[in-house]
Amino acid sequence: MQKRIKLVSRDRQIAGFLWPVPSGKVLLSFFRIDSLLLSSAFQAIKMNTEVFRTRTAKVLASLIRPKCWRALSLGVAPSIEHLPLLRALDVDGIIDVGANRGQFTLACQIAMRQLPILAFEPIPKEADTFDAIHGRKNNILLVRCALGEIQSESIMHLSHSLDSSSLLPIGNRQTELHPQTAEEGTMTVPVQTLDDSLPLMADRREQLLKLDVQGYELNVLKGASKTLTLCKYVYAECSEVALYEGQALRPEVSGFLRTFGFLESGSFNHQFQRSELVQADYLYSRK
Repeated sequence: MQKRIKLVSRDRQIAGFLWPVPSGKVLLSFFRIDSLLLSSAFQAIKMNTEVFRTRTAKVLASLIRPKCWRALSLGVAPSIEHLPLLRALDVDGIIDVGANRGQFTLACQIAMRQLPILAFEPIPKEADTFDAIHGRKNNILLVRCALGEIQSESIMHLSHSLDSSSLLPIGNRQTELHPQTAEEGTMTVPVQTLDDSLPLMADRREQLLKLDVQGYELNVLKGASKTLTLCKYVYAECSEVALYEGQALRPEVSGFLRTFGFLESGSFNHQFQRSELVQADYLYSRK
């Protein structure tokens, strides 16, 4: 039987579990739940029961999968909302643009085993966490830069919630919907095009390109014309209303992808304000 032990450190709760193993010995594994993860969960209880359920499910999904324990100790859980779709796709590689701390890459590791993953993340703090989780895996490579239409340096608008940071200024509608995403500063980051990384995609012809870049989707795609010929699917978070200043909305992103032979084939993880659809994850399939 599994026994649960509770320990307390000065600055965070530590939960330990005794896990039986085939040899009959007991492996003691400690999971440090980051204080940010806990506080956001408590906030979600007050604001949105569905969000709380999702976050709780992510933690539980991590607890039952040993490959997620290292990530959980750093306050990162897999993006399990994407697992049903990922398991249904037949691809030969993943391009994770806007990798943040590695949540989507971790979900890919669960759903797609040892496929090669090429990830991009420009914010050093988030990239450091990504590397701490995935850096020793031979099939995963992280490039520390933002992506856009041309090589350059650009201003990253840093959100209080870093995964909402963007190369575009954070709009009023975004902060009205999610006050915790207000801008707290800026930093200069290097920008490349996705096509600059073509040598890192050798022998891949049916990749999944995932975009989570807070309104900068069209800019990334304009620098990826050659890469798109090596992709079977594009999976992008797109907005129906402007959340970032100057962003392209979903119809414009869909129109651009249509010129490369990609048609919208599904939408997932819809976010509504009252009855208005604000954004969702859209799957585009190459015809």
